[in-house]
This record gives sequence, structure tokens and C-alpha cells, in this order.
Amino acid sequence: MRVAAIDCGTNSIRLLIADVGSSGLVDVTRTMQVVRLGQGVDVSGRLAPEAIQRTWAAVEDYAAQIASAGAEAVRMVATSASRDASNAAEFVAGVRERLGVEPEVITGAEEAHLSFLGARSVVEVDGLSAVVDIGGGSTEFIVGDRDVLAATSVNIGCVRMTERHLHDDPPTEAQHRAALADIDEAVDEALRKTNFGQADQLIGLAGSVTTVAALSLGLPAYDSAAIHGSRISAAEVHRVTGQMLCATRAQRAAEPVMHPGRVDVIAGGALVLDRIMAIGGFGEVIVSEHDILDGIALGLAHRG
Repeated sequence: MRVAAIDCGTNSIRLLIADVGSSGLVDVTRTMQVVRLGQGVDVSGRLAPEAIQRTWAAVEDYAAQIASAGAEAVRMVATSASRDASNAAEFVAGVRERLGVEPEVITGAEEAHLSFLGARSVVEVDGLSAVVDIGGGSTEFIVGDRDVLAATSVNIGCVRMTERHLHDDPPTEAQHRAALADIDEAVDEALRKTNFGQADQLIGLAGSVTTVAALSLGLPAYDSAAIHGSRISAAEVHRVTGQMLCATRAQRAAEPVMHPGRVDVIAGGALVLDRIMAIGGFGEVIVSEHDILDGIALGLAHRG
């Protein structure tokens, strides 16, 4: 069965077209565009007109790729920015017109379950796992073994922390401390709700985590195969976080693994991961290139 999954987050919109068989997913197309749908949502509570237009343009491109590939089933989910926006209905109507299916604005709990499904489909670990999906607007915390046992979503993400606190180039020490306090409060809340610190291992998902891994590994270019399954120590995450917080925008952009759409928000995302590991007491993070996008595709196959 050929399926198409679209994940529309605060920072990026991603497409996966895959064939689903007894052995799992076989990628046909996996691509991403940084559209920053959540631009300014934390302050205004609304999706900016230019952000909507950027995202609609990406949806049109993806719709053409899906039609060309002959996908039998299509599902698009929208997450943090769309949940928080008072004008989400306008955005949804425009997507429906361009894609031909209704985008689903899912809850944080639904997002967490899909992320867990995607990560555990490809990461082989034993025992209890804590899965963290660090997005642009929110971070999902999921604890489980074969199934989800506890999950929560908190409003800390790379875009939200950057827009709320990390304004200067590079951020000032005062801005760093303000972001730290905000993140620690949210991570403490997640710890109370899921007890994620009791898990045997931490699995990290999404672009902030994979970029930190790429920087730690010193890759000459972004390499998904090298990043997926890598184990990055807490000390290395802390080192890379400090490096990103102290770097100017130009210095971050010069890193060979850095996606242009992540240059201005990587410090905020790295800081979220760093504090999760410190508060949860994890010595390392297992990095997964497979996440909610894979969970959406697998869910479509199960429906089929």
C-alpha cells in the first residue's frame, strides 16, 4: 500500500510518501520545507498571512508529488502553531482546497502517540523508553515500552523559545537565563506528568535533536544514515548547546550540517534537549531520524 503523510509543524512542513509492507515503511519520497508557519503565534495568537501563504505554496507542491506518485491514502496533521492560532480555520480551508483532504489539527497527546509509534518502529531498544519530540512550538514527552504508558505536551520548542527569549545575536546571558527558567519549568511539569526520568533510555526526535547530533559528530555534511541511531552523550549535548548559544548567526550558518531554516532557532532547540537530559538524569540520547511522520504513515496503513 502506498501512503502519503504530511506533518505541518511550527517551523517546517514535511512529506513522506512510502510503500508499506510486512517489513514496515519503504521510502519513496521524504522531503522538508521550512515555512515557519508559527511565525509570531506565541505573541499574536494568530497565523501570520505571509506564513500561511508560504505553507499553502508548500502544500501545492506536495499535492503534485502525491498525485504523481499515486498514493492510495493521504493524511496531513498540523500541530502546535495550528492548535494555538485563532485563525486556524482559514489555514485549514486553504489546505483542503489545495490538497483535497481535510488537515487534522491534532492535540498534543495525539502528536505524542504518533511520534512514539514512528520512533519505536525503527529504533531497537530494550526496557522502558522516554521519547522526546522537540518541535518548533511544543515538545512532546512519551514514556512506554511496546505501548505508550504516559504522554504529555508542553509549550517549549525551538521557535517559541527563540521568539520569546533569544533575541540578540548572539543571545545575551540574561536572555539565556530567561529561556532556561522557562524551559526548566516546562520540563519539571512533564516530569511530574510522565515520570520520564525513570526510563531506561532517552530517544530524541526532530530537527533540533538531529542537528545537535550532526554537530557533535563533526559531519562534513548532513547525513541521515550517520545520524540515525547515533548515541550522543549529555556532555556533548551540553558542549554543542553552549557553542550554539555563543555563536553569531553567521557562525551558525557556516556549519556545514546546518539547514538554512534552522540557523536562527537551533540554540533554543539545543537548550531544550540539554535541560531534558540534565533534569531527567540521562547520560546519552539515542537519535532517531524517524518520528511523527513515520507514525502518520503507519497509522494510514493500519486504517487501510
